[in-house]
Amino acid sequence: MKAAPATGWQPVLAPAIVRRHDRVRGADLLVLPERVVVLTGRAALVVGLCDGTRTVPAIVDELAGRFPGAPIVTDVPPFLDRLRKEGWLR
Repeated sequence: MKAAPATGWQPVLAPAIVRRHDRVRGADLLVLPERVVVLTGRAALVVGLCDGTRTVPAIVDELAGRFPGAPIVTDVPPFLDRLRKEGWLR
């Protein structure tokens, strides 16, 4: 099992993962080598901020500014960590 990410972690999609919008489904997707993951809710927005230039705290700050009062601080870091454990973020 991988250790929890440090606050300096700058998440970015793993090289084999492609993010794209499917017009037919009207949804954002993560296209993996052998499967497709549909991003629901604000997940696509969060993943879109994972460009390798922002740290997790910077992503949280940006989202907290866009969505005041939302549980960003408690929800986003564990979400990103789950994606990291799946191997979708590095």
